[in-house]
Formats: sequence, C-alpha cells, structure tokens
Amino acid sequence: MTAGRPDLARAGLRFDVGAPAPGAATITLDRSQRRNAMTPGMWHGLAAIGQALPPEVRVVVVQGAGPSFSAGIDLRLFTPEGIPGESLVGAGDPGFEDWIASVQAGFTWLRDPAIVSVAAVRGHAIGAGFQLALSCDLRVLADDAQLCMKEPALGLVPDLTGTKDFTDLVGVARALELCLTARTVSAAEAYELRLAELVVPGAELDGAVGDLVAALLAVEPAVARATKELIMQAPRNTLEQQARAERRIQAQLQRFRMRSQTEPIPAGEDQPGDAT
Repeated sequence: MTAGRPDLARAGLRFDVGAPAPGAATITLDRSQRRNAMTPGMWHGLAAIGQALPPEVRVVVVQGAGPSFSAGIDLRLFTPEGIPGESLVGAGDPGFEDWIASVQAGFTWLRDPAIVSVAAVRGHAIGAGFQLALSCDLRVLADDAQLCMKEPALGLVPDLTGTKDFTDLVGVARALELCLTARTVSAAEAYELRLAELVVPGAELDGAVGDLVAALLAVEPAVARATKELIMQAPRNTLEQQARAERRIQAQLQRFRMRSQTEPIPAGEDQPGDAT
C-alpha cells in the first residue's frame, strides 16, 4: 500500500509499504524533472519516514524515480530566486548546527539494526544523493551508475553522515582523493572500491533488488537484527571485545527465541542486540 502522507508528496517522496514484498518498504525520491535533486523538505521527509516506520517493515529500499538516483542538493537553493517553500538555514544562525542535525536524521535511521536498508542506484548519485546511498547498509548499482562526492567543489564539506561510511569502506587516502577532486566514480570502479555489493545491467536492477530483498526477508527477524547489531560493532571492537559481544548477543538471541516459542513477546520489548 502507499502511505497516505501528503507532506511526503510535497517533499518529492513516495513511501510504499509492502513493496517489493511483504515485510519491505520502498522510498522513492520523486523529483525526476530535477533528477531527484534534494531539498530540506526532502531530508525532513526522510526523517519523518524513519520516525514512523511501521514495525512490520524489516527491509527498506531507497531508489530514485527516472534515470537518476539523485543529482544531489538542488542548486537553486543557492540562488537569489531560491525554491518556493524551501530554504537553507544560514551559517550565521545560532541554530545552524542543530538544523544540520535535523536533516542528518533523514539519513542516520537507515542504519538501525531493526532493518536492512538497500540503495538501488541507477544514473547519478551525486553529493547528498551519494551520501544517502552510503547511509544504506547495501548498495546495488546499475551499470550506468555514476557516484561523486561533490560538496568540496561547491565550498562545502559532506555533512549528511556520508564521511563515516565512505572512509570505512574505501580508506582514508582514497576517501580524501575522491572528496577533494570530486571526480566521478563509475559503477565498475565503485564495485572495486567496495562501494557496491552488486552491479547489474540497468534493465536487471529491479529484479536484482527484488531477489536481494527476498533473501534478506527469509532470515528470522530476531536473527537478522542481532546479526546486524553484532556486525556493526565489529570495526570498533578488539578481538576480545567482539568475542564477548558474540557470546552476549548469542545468549540474548537464543533466550529470546526460547521465550517467543512459549509466550507472546509484548510489542516494543527489547530485542536481541538492543543492549550494546
């Protein structure tokens, strides 16, 4: 079904629960006439989706309408004419950093252990669009995808949470080179740099994403959540810390599974992996 949120439509977003399969939902950036260029309204709309995500949703797919994922921030925001109903908070405003935090919220929730997020990228994923793809757990690229961290060329730093995942994936030196040169990365190079889990012909993108979603949904929900929580800890843990986390989360998971077989689990109760 389609969530009935007219504010999302105004923000250039569609949110479809049950697509491409029950247990999944699809977010579509829906400003194809602007190559899905992003606005503050879109960022706050993404945050609103995350805050009200139905509990039955376990996999979230993020895609763009038309031939591009997203061309990044809508550059009309920097012109005197601007965009009606949309504005950026100025750096001189005392609430500037808080405002950035409010738009970052549209990106951070995609890493929640309760879900697995998948970016389905065709065409351009530039700047903020690239950072949105990086915020997802997995990325499936059409072979025409072009990725670029454009912000430094515009006098900005990437500030929509993308630098963490970008650096973790490609390393400090490569992240620095790609940011400061703002060069475009092809789908083939993105795969080599571990920025994509899969690259397919454009005509096969929807099918490949559907197959991936089906495989992700085949895993027991509590197991998927606990496994994601465990894997997310691994980069910052020592071997000893990770081994301890494995023991703790395994015990939590198996006790939760045993209990769930004998009595209903109240809605909202902590799931395995909730405690770090």
